Amino acid sequence: MLLKKMAEVDVKKGLKLILNKIDEASKRRNPELQALEPRLVAVSKLKPVSLILDAYEEGQRHFGENYVQELEEKANSPEIMEKCKDIRWHFIGHLQTNKVNKLLAIPNLYIVETVDSKKLATNLNKNWPKFGPPDSKLKVMIQVNTSGEEEKDGVPPSEVCDVTKYVLDECGNLQLDGLMTIGRFGYNPADGPNPDFISLKRCRDEICQNFGLDWKNINLSMGMSDDFEHAIELGSTNVRVGSSIFGHRPLKPKE
Repeated sequence: MLLKKMAEVDVKKGLKLILNKIDEASKRRNPELQALEPRLVAVSKLKPVSLILDAYEEGQRHFGENYVQELEEKANSPEIMEKCKDIRWHFIGHLQTNKVNKLLAIPNLYIVETVDSKKLATNLNKNWPKFGPPDSKLKVMIQVNTSGEEEKDGVPPSEVCDVTKYVLDECGNLQLDGLMTIGRFGYNPADGPNPDFISLKRCRDEICQNFGLDWKNINLSMGMSDDFEHAIELGSTNVRVGSSIFGHRPLKPKE
């Protein structure tokens, strides 16, 4: 039954709808943000390769996965290798240091959005030269726990500058691409701007001021299926949308 339902998902329709909403939300932003086109990351976790192929055929290139083993299987599947040569994988789940090498070996790994400690940054920096193209840098984002919830990963906003400085000064094989947050679930934009999104933007302003970075080069990865439009209005340049494109997900398997 589940496979049948997945087969009935109209990825083309869902993708078009989301892209239209992204475009409309972009028009509602402050003038200074108009030139920055938000990037859509289609979150394909727990979804079959067939749906990824459907989205790729429609021009989608950035895909997000949460689990190393699942990403490894998908990225190395014959169909993906043959038909999706320009696919760009975003790892958006919690990364254990003992799985770093397995992740870095994955073909077409584009970015790790969930660097949540100096220890993880050190591990990625040390091992990337073994797997990446010569003289290349691995794109990373620092994950920020803007909501302060214990069950969420990420560094607290007060430590973002410290981790940023470490990545910039001590991790020559990493390229800081931006900041990422999940934020609290169920926030109602009718109550005002989402404080998690405001917090992440404030973190970006702080690191740009402290380290002489151009804010236009530091992405904000915030906003998912339920709140990506609001996130874009507040400055998001990287939204992670899954169920609105691929349909609702089955239960998470144990990795």
